[in-house]
Amino acid sequence: MSINKEQLYLNCLEMINVQINKYQEKINEINEYNEENQLSSTDDQYGNKGEMLNEYEQYVEHLDRAQEMKETLANLDHTHRSETIRPGSVVETEDSYYYISVPLGEVHMESGSRVYAISTAAPIYESLKGLKEGDTFHFKDKENRIVGIY
Repeated sequence: MSINKEQLYLNCLEMINVQINKYQEKINEINEYNEENQLSSTDDQYGNKGEMLNEYEQYVEHLDRAQEMKETLANLDHTHRSETIRPGSVVETEDSYYYISVPLGEVHMESGSRVYAISTAAPIYESLKGLKEGDTFHFKDKENRIVGIY
C-alpha cells in the first residue's frame, strides 16, 4: 500500500496549525487576564512574579517551536521522489511508514494507515539516511527492510 504524500503533508501541516492555535490562545488568555486584572506580564494573580511568567514563557517557547516546524515542513519538497532516503522522503518498512520531516509522531491517514513523522534528529533517521529500497537496517535490536521510498 502506498501513502498519499500530498495528504500526509497536509495532515502534518494541520497538526502543526492546531498546535500553533492552541499556544497562541493560551498566550492570549494570559495577556487578557493580565490586562483585566491590571497585572504586569511578570505578576501572577497574587501580584507576584512566578508561575504566570513561567507558564507564559513555556507557551511562547512551544509556539516558537511549532512555528519553526511549520517553516521546516514548508521548506521540504514534498513532491520529490528519490532513490535514497533524505528529508521529505516517505519510507515504507516491513511494518511502518516514516515521513522524514518534523517531529510530530504518529499521523493518521484517511486510508487508515499510520505514518510516523520524524525529524532528521530522530535516532532512527541515522539508521535510515541514504538507504535505498531493498536495503536493510538495524534499529532497537531488530533488522528492518526498506520496502519503498516515496
